[in-house]
Amino acid sequence: MGVGVSNWRLARAVSLTGQLGVISGTAVDTVLVRRLQDGDPGGHLRRAMEHFPMPGVASDALRRWFRPEGRPPGTPYRLLPLYNQQVSRARQQVSMLAAFAEVWLAKEGHSNPVGINLLTKVQLPNLALLYGAMLAGVDVVLMGAGIPREIPAALDRLARHEPVALRFEVEGLASGEVETIALDPAGYWDTLPPPLIRPRFLAIIASNSLATMLARKSSGRVDGFVIEGPTAGGHNAPPRGEPTFNPRGEPVYGGRDEVDLGQIAELGRPFWLAGGAGHPERLREARAAGAAGIQVGTLFAYSDESGFTEEIKRSVLAAVLRGEVEVYTDPKASPTGYPFKVVHWEDDPGAAVTRERNCDLGGLRVAYRTPEGKIGYRCPGEPVDAYLRKGGRVEDTEGRRCLCNALTAAIGLAQVRPDGALEPPLVTSGDDLMHHGQLLQGRTRYYSRDVITWLLPPD
Repeated sequence: MGVGVSNWRLARAVSLTGQLGVISGTAVDTVLVRRLQDGDPGGHLRRAMEHFPMPGVASDALRRWFRPEGRPPGTPYRLLPLYNQQVSRARQQVSMLAAFAEVWLAKEGHSNPVGINLLTKVQLPNLALLYGAMLAGVDVVLMGAGIPREIPAALDRLARHEPVALRFEVEGLASGEVETIALDPAGYWDTLPPPLIRPRFLAIIASNSLATMLARKSSGRVDGFVIEGPTAGGHNAPPRGEPTFNPRGEPVYGGRDEVDLGQIAELGRPFWLAGGAGHPERLREARAAGAAGIQVGTLFAYSDESGFTEEIKRSVLAAVLRGEVEVYTDPKASPTGYPFKVVHWEDDPGAAVTRERNCDLGGLRVAYRTPEGKIGYRCPGEPVDAYLRKGGRVEDTEGRRCLCNALTAAIGLAQVRPDGALEPPLVTSGDDLMHHGQLLQGRTRYYSRDVITWLLPPD
């Protein structure tokens, strides 16, 4: 969920109930270095980093990023170098370390399974993040937001510490031209450790055709599917066919966007339903349709263990109880061009803030071939003049928001800008947020175990 909303605390709490707790791997390296700059309250990151098996990496990260007393008020966070097709050894190791620490903490003190979710579209850090998570013993990898066809074989090779390369999507490549992103784990060790356990791989899909293709033509074993409908939080797959919009300007989904669960079952792999699935009745319906279960995000996002700031959780839940919250499927907010869910409520701290365009985290940048034959990077959320100079179209910038900075702000890690202002947050949730009162039953706060109890009442 988002950036750091489904953090190690939430994933661990869910896993301890016997369900699959999943951490968000999106921008987890930025989350690591910002937590360290804030003094690592509780010492949790430092405790996990002590177990990172590559010699010297943790101590180097502490030397570079850890501030024992935290940042002085008004001090901006220091930034990691932006990811490119080729990055330094140290940059890759920070990503490995971040994923390792988050998974290690989620698994600390128990043997129940823990998963990690990554976005296929955010290509550049994924190999390092996967390897770091596997070093911590991650049990399941879940990936959507694209076609993760090459990931199963990548997991096989990473488990054996073998070189791996993924096709790199670059706009403007000549016909037949291929660029890749590569990682050679052996280059990070003096002596290779024993092989790792290859995690199960679940592909997040929104159509029968994609599920069939992945089942039959992936580079390796796909262990199951998460079927995510358009009411899920965050990014949604766009509607199939010619786009149409409702009076609020939201994309309209129709029959072509519905997944035939019978066809999914014929693929012979377990599947889970997601998007509007967080209700006991929906769980019963999913099981009756042959699903192994459901994937739930929004219900957990406002629990005490989630990464949203305390202020956001209290404010949104109060609006839910008053019946004064709505979820808008914004067709333009995300630089990716995918529809993106945005929560609207009266006390939204980011609603009235006009943000100066800036792209200093760069997680959603797109690679393109420059006229000089090099690879450049651009994002519709960056300053418009800069985007146009890079060959982008002005219409692609309209309505775009910097999700990287906004989602990081929503978990209390907002950057301080030169004028002293903080980056405004953006909150994303599934449509089920508007029905959250059924879970709350008048409460103003709750824990992840309360969600599990509500979904799985005792027999």
